[in-house]
Amino acid sequence: MIRVLIVEDSAVLRELLNYILGSDPDIEVVGMAKDGMEAADSVKRLHPDAITMDINMPRMNGFEATRKIMGNNPTPIIIVSGHHDDSEVATTFRAMEAGATIVLSRPVGIGDPKFQVQARELVQIVKLMSEVKVVRRLTFSRPYKGPHATKSEISDAVAGEGSKVKLIAIGASTGGPVALKTLLSLLPDNFGIPIAIVQHMTAGFVQGFAQWLGKASGKTVQVAEAGSYLDPGSVFVAPDGCHMKVSGSGRIILANGEPENGLRPAVSSFFRSVAEAYGPRAVGVLLTGMGKDGAVELGLMRTMGSLTLAQDEASSVVHGMPGEAIRIGAARYILSLEAIGATLGSLTGDASQQLSAGREAKERV
Repeated sequence: MIRVLIVEDSAVLRELLNYILGSDPDIEVVGMAKDGMEAADSVKRLHPDAITMDINMPRMNGFEATRKIMGNNPTPIIIVSGHHDDSEVATTFRAMEAGATIVLSRPVGIGDPKFQVQARELVQIVKLMSEVKVVRRLTFSRPYKGPHATKSEISDAVAGEGSKVKLIAIGASTGGPVALKTLLSLLPDNFGIPIAIVQHMTAGFVQGFAQWLGKASGKTVQVAEAGSYLDPGSVFVAPDGCHMKVSGSGRIILANGEPENGLRPAVSSFFRSVAEAYGPRAVGVLLTGMGKDGAVELGLMRTMGSLTLAQDEASSVVHGMPGEAIRIGAARYILSLEAIGATLGSLTGDASQQLSAGREAKERV
């Protein structure tokens, strides 16, 4: 049995979550807490396998509760949020930075047509997250001090590539927001190669995610719009509900095609377009995430001459997507998150030239 603690200040919503999770024969709801302080105490006493966490609560909010739990009793935490206003979204991603694994929208009521789909998703996510090995988080202000990429790793990875890289394409899912924040933070300020990202994200959170990612990483991050140019130094995140693709002329294409791997936007659709449009002028990066989305298409990028990187298991929250890419030989290099950042940062010389050229072109216009 998977032991779950529900943390929610609304009695009605506590009962709804209890009904959804308790209806599954593999899940036992071992407790319900109405605020973060009560949640932290309950975790020490009940030792749940997973926690659903509200954000806005009295006495102690979801961010503070997550920070306390991850510092004392590390447990997989699923943020279940009902609001998409800037304040709550910002707090949600701070909670993810503190160690929460994923964010979901609060389920609709039983009579709503979407109820069954959302209920099944919540149950599936709780089951999957209960198996994730989380680590103690004592602080967030302290910089990460894990192993760096060796000089040979970096030089081998970028040998012959730096002079022609025109796009860095990244795919991520579970654990991706914090991984992306870390990765972008490692890149120098003069990094001028455009970056485009497909991050699996619950609908309604992508705008707030882009804002948080920009502030947390120190980079300018925006939600992609159809026709946008992939300007040097720009960072784009795929929007809700449509596939993001790129053209050979350096513009973003948004398409309403069928979901791939059950997802839209899908990393698979994105990587496929990058392989076709950019070939050896691209770098493909597959980060932490559930499932297999993008793995085969990372292999296509490699076949087309792209430099392809996959995050290693030790630094991934969930090693599904990069693990599948590694299994099928799609990744040319398997690196820690920090090593990926160092590898991309090694393209700085070419990137800064592209950034300067882009600025000069804009000034001429």
